[in-house]
Amino acid sequence: MAEMSKAALETALRNELLEKVADVLSKNYDTDVLPVSASELAIPLLDKEGNEKFALIKISIPRGSRNGSGGYTAYDGYAAAEDYKLDLEDRAAKKAASAEKKAAAERERERKREARKVVKELNSKGLDKMIHAEE
Repeated sequence: MAEMSKAALETALRNELLEKVADVLSKNYDTDVLPVSASELAIPLLDKEGNEKFALIKISIPRGSRNGSGGYTAYDGYAAAEDYKLDLEDRAAKKAASAEKKAAAERERERKREARKVVKELNSKGLDKMIHAEE
C-alpha cells in the first residue's frame, strides 16, 4: 500500500469525523443532516416560535501557522483552548471594569444632583434663615 500524503491523511481524517458526526446527529436527534460542502454539515432546526433555522457545523484539520521556512508550525489545540480561555477572562474583566466605571459615574452624578439640590435650597431659603431656623 502506498503512503498517503499529509493532505490526503488530513482529508481522510476530516471525512471520517464528518461521517461520525452526521451519524450521531441523524440517529440520536432524529434530524436531517445535509452535507453542504466537503467540510460542512447543515442541520435544520426550529426556534421557540417554530421558525426554521439552520446550524452549520464545520470540521477542519488545521495545519498550523507558517513558520517562514516553507513549512508549518503544528497547530496546538490545547494552547488554542488556553488562549481562548484567557481571552474570555480578559473580556469579562474589561466588562466588569466598564460596569464599575459606569456605576462610579452614576454615583458621581447622584452626588452632584444632591449638591445642586442643597445649593438651590440655600439660594431659595437663604443661608441665614437655614442656620437660625427653629432655634
